[in-house]
Amino acid sequence: MSSPSPAFHDVVRSRHSVRAFLPSPIPRDVLKSVLEEAQCAPSNCNTQPWNVQIVGGDTLKALSATLVEELGKENYTFDFSFDTRDYPEPYRQRAAEQGGRYYQALGVARGDTLSRAEVVERNVRFFGAPHAAFLFLPPVGDNVRVAADLGMYAQTFLLALAARGYAGVPQTILGFFAEPIRQALGVSSDFKLLFGISFGMADGSHAASGYREHRIPIEQSVAWHE
Repeated sequence: MSSPSPAFHDVVRSRHSVRAFLPSPIPRDVLKSVLEEAQCAPSNCNTQPWNVQIVGGDTLKALSATLVEELGKENYTFDFSFDTRDYPEPYRQRAAEQGGRYYQALGVARGDTLSRAEVVERNVRFFGAPHAAFLFLPPVGDNVRVAADLGMYAQTFLLALAARGYAGVPQTILGFFAEPIRQALGVSSDFKLLFGISFGMADGSHAASGYREHRIPIEQSVAWHE
């Protein structure tokens, strides 16, 4: 498991967002190899603008406690806004269907406020993962280009994890707490938090382990010009 071996198409097709992890940390040398491969991601003009903070151990536990408190107070400090209601159709409907399927997989009934609040809180508990990565960027213009660079970095990082049998989940909600995360990690205000990734070994016994999302047919998103 220390080095990637599956065929690329198997890694891409098997990778999915995991929302339940075992507490066992990834060995440091393996994680370093994952990060070295993520560093190969493309970026505009080779600027490599990602600032990545890897957190684990007691620091992650303390940060989780802080974020649970901030979430309970609804004390959000966005660097970048996010609201699924801003999406036009059909994207808003896809987001709504994803949320519904996820809650159903966990056995949470519609209108069950307490259970839904607990499900949301699992995000800031990092789904039990032993590690989290926080992806910061330096503001550049309207930030679209650097955000795209971070997206390519994150995908490379996730695929490098998957190739070794590990898993991760990108979490936009972690970006809702940019200021306390910056303070906890000693990150300069010159860097803005886009999102975070919880990662480690998937917990196959959890109710969330069987949850998967489908992808739309390429005909719905790709146009051919010949």
